[in-house]
Amino acid sequence: MATLCIRSSKVTSVRSGFGARVRLGADRSVAALRARRVTPATSRSEFFVAASSADNKLCYDDLVNYISAGCKPKEKWRIGTEHEKFPFLLEDCRPAGYDKIKLLLEGLRDRFDWTPIMENGYMIGVQQNGQSVTLEPGGQFELSGAPLESLHLTCSEVNSHLYQVKSIAEEIGVAFLGCGFQPKWSVEDTPVMPKGRYAIMKKYMPTVGSMGLDMMFRTCTVQVNLDFESEQDMVEKFRIGLALQPVITALFAASPFKDGKPNGMVSYRSHVWTDTDNARTGDLPWVFEEGMGFARYVDWVLDVPMYFVYRDGQYLNAIGMSFRDFMAGELPLLPGEYPTLQDWENHLSTVFPEVRMKKFLEMRGADSGPFRRICALPAFWVGLLYDDQAQKEALELIADWTEQERRDLKAGVSTHGLRTKFRDGTVQDLALKCLKIAEGGLMRRGSNEQTFLKELQVIAETGVSPADWMLEKYNGDWNGSVDGAYSDLQY
Repeated sequence: MATLCIRSSKVTSVRSGFGARVRLGADRSVAALRARRVTPATSRSEFFVAASSADNKLCYDDLVNYISAGCKPKEKWRIGTEHEKFPFLLEDCRPAGYDKIKLLLEGLRDRFDWTPIMENGYMIGVQQNGQSVTLEPGGQFELSGAPLESLHLTCSEVNSHLYQVKSIAEEIGVAFLGCGFQPKWSVEDTPVMPKGRYAIMKKYMPTVGSMGLDMMFRTCTVQVNLDFESEQDMVEKFRIGLALQPVITALFAASPFKDGKPNGMVSYRSHVWTDTDNARTGDLPWVFEEGMGFARYVDWVLDVPMYFVYRDGQYLNAIGMSFRDFMAGELPLLPGEYPTLQDWENHLSTVFPEVRMKKFLEMRGADSGPFRRICALPAFWVGLLYDDQAQKEALELIADWTEQERRDLKAGVSTHGLRTKFRDGTVQDLALKCLKIAEGGLMRRGSNEQTFLKELQVIAETGVSPADWMLEKYNGDWNGSVDGAYSDLQY
């Protein structure tokens, strides 16, 4: 059944009880901020509209309502954690090719009863009980966790996943590296996974930025996905997430090497995003402006050029085309055809800001790392954003920051990390303040989840980031070689 197209001056939610849209002013006071079985690669659900004709086409409100449908009461908020890691060959530390990746996926299917995800005859992932294991362009192995109620469950999920993949990997001469950027091997040394959208992106990336291929093939991250209660709550969380993402980048900085030597930065992964594809990345300063809400985000995504359209199991190249034209039935690739909500969901996945919105918010500013830091990332953000008092304190912390200050913070942490200057102090000082707020938020949740912050508290108190530790090892025990990373940073 098609979604009703509600054309009105006010966005209408598809779920009752969301409240009116907020219009938040440019006033930076906190008061102003607060007042305003075999599965195909792309699945379809009954919610998606088969909008292939003018009689059944999507309208603007459908796109907004798709995102706003993510609003949920606090008791239904969940935590979804994702992390990536580099699979490599134990014999020479080279990136694992698809032949080995396939064995890993088959092992998960046969030994642990995961359901394969197929594309054009290739197994490109597996899924089970709300979790999925998928492949990034260069074979980076990603666990997208199920939406879970607590950090304890999240950490247990990660632990179980690592047990499963390591038990299979050991038998085929493969291990996993936990850091933010491939320390040794080039893009040319990295195999390409057999996913149609990656072939399209690989050709396109060099035309819009100098580091797009590095992003695709040589980076790994950890992120957390969080819910919101209303449009106002989303705006507050979005603003806190964007403003404080540099703090996370500094705490998690773990990519000081490139091509076998130091690259002059502590988070080269973060730096890569500065020249990947500026049409779909960036600081999103308008999030802090009057009028921010679901519709404002939709407006931005609509202006981002398309990558592809998925039809009949194939990714069709729509590089540079306009989703607005698609909405009008004027997409040159498919003239006279209109998009479905699945097309909209796919397009939402092709924008890459530090905080990304779908039906939830993704916090995307951290380098990947070992088990303890995978658990620490959701602890930080849940502590700040899943407790009313902590969220209020976080808003107070960022309330008077200027756009230039936020931009300088983001630019500085890639190189200087915790030592980045901010007003009369450093990002290290900010990190300590944020961790104190997060700890209070977790304690008030009453589940003893604050223990997952310990890794970050040590980093913030000492001022020694993972990258600092890696560089010390490089100049010491590793004898000027990054090869030591493949043992010391191995999962």
